[in-house]
Amino acid sequence: MNEALLDAARKTVPTLAANAARTERELMPAPDSVAAVRAAGLFALTVPRAAGGQEADLRTLVEVLAALGRGCPSTAWVVGLNASNKGVARLMLSAEGQDAVLADPDAVCCASNVMSRQSSGVRVPGGLRVSGRWAMASGSELASLAMVGVPLPDGETPAVAMALVPVSDLSVERTWRAAGLAGTSSHTLVAEDVFVPDGFVNVPGAAGPARSIPPESMFTGGLAALAPMIGATRGARDLVAAAVAGGRAPYLTTYARVADSPLGRYWFTEAMRRTDTAMRRTVRVADVLDELPVGGRLPVAERVELRVELSTAARECREAMELLLDLHGASGFADDNPLQRFWRDVAVGTRHPFFTPYILAEDEGRLAFDVQPTVSLAL
Repeated sequence: MNEALLDAARKTVPTLAANAARTERELMPAPDSVAAVRAAGLFALTVPRAAGGQEADLRTLVEVLAALGRGCPSTAWVVGLNASNKGVARLMLSAEGQDAVLADPDAVCCASNVMSRQSSGVRVPGGLRVSGRWAMASGSELASLAMVGVPLPDGETPAVAMALVPVSDLSVERTWRAAGLAGTSSHTLVAEDVFVPDGFVNVPGAAGPARSIPPESMFTGGLAALAPMIGATRGARDLVAAAVAGGRAPYLTTYARVADSPLGRYWFTEAMRRTDTAMRRTVRVADVLDELPVGGRLPVAERVELRVELSTAARECREAMELLLDLHGASGFADDNPLQRFWRDVAVGTRHPFFTPYILAEDEGRLAFDVQPTVSLAL
């Protein structure tokens, strides 16, 4: 755990909070927020120290992103997925592609595997020619590099390659206008006959080192998506705590303030307990993965258990938010109240596909009765 990095993250929170409304309104992290995060070295969380980065472990990643989420969940989301994307790129690409990712430790790398049916790659001497559209590329307008999934229809068995492309070779269509996490710049990338050299392409089954992602490494993306939501729930808790302790009185009661009500205090502690439990679950998953030796593998049953922990933590964030909204009342939904933005961000972010509860329940049931294989491809 890197306490200095966490302290640096906490110092950015006032700036992120002050710019959260602008971030949402402009559909991308505000310039002041980006500058604060970059100055703190947080775009380099998973970059090796030898390349000028922070080389943070997963415990630090979780703590840092939760701190940022307390100020602006959208900005924290972009920081987290950038960290995950850089880690994946280093695992999947050749030395040439890895060098491109590490050339500027503070640069942003976005990614999307959400491709249109028209997206495709054609093999040509020295690489691929790529065309298509890729949605939900978080951080797209901040990024200098993008990783995209590219269908290769020319083989006997169609495959999907991963290609690392300079964003300057692409266009960005501002398509992400969502109820929550609107400020993540999760827009659509568009390529028109872009050449991608072999060194920047990972073709499934191709020879070469580090060409696939260990299942354990996929958890980085899940942690990176969940930690900002825990931070958002904490941010909402901060707002409601001030209201409960202050002059807000339950309507048409004898109480002068919510904090004078025993059940009002209980309601708040229930929200606090769910938020804290969500963080403990998430930190436990990070610690298990941090303790794995290089190249170490976990049994599939343990991987399912860890994903269930994260999915449960996501649900606990939503439950905590509902309790907090009950305490605050309808004024929390006013446009100028940050509480409603935290609520919407948590509602969207905790629906990330890594946390899909019914699929994980099916995986658990299959393992309980030795019905193989599991249905999740991210195991």
